[in-house]
Amino acid sequence: MAALFVYSMFPSQEVALPVIRHVIERRYAACANIISGVRSLYWWDGAVQDEAEIAVVFKTNEVNWPTLQKAIREMHPYKVPCIVALPIKDGYAPFLKWIDEQTLEAG
Repeated sequence: MAALFVYSMFPSQEVALPVIRHVIERRYAACANIISGVRSLYWWDGAVQDEAEIAVVFKTNEVNWPTLQKAIREMHPYKVPCIVALPIKDGYAPFLKWIDEQTLEAG
């Protein structure tokens, strides 16, 4: 089963934590990393926005990707949230196995 990193942005850690806990408890993802101190500049509503955000990287597999994406989307406060899956081409085999083992029940 192919492992994935799922990358998403949130306005704050307080907003992200309930989403993270929800998907981890249901085993849609094996874990999530919160990366603080992100500054995002982007086009929205016809102007360049400059916002403090946090990035979250979820570790999951391709079987759980649709369920994880749906859960994040339903709980996310943004109208068009960044939710992208990046395939893990290669990695430390025991770690990739751990991802599968921790997400097996949700798939």
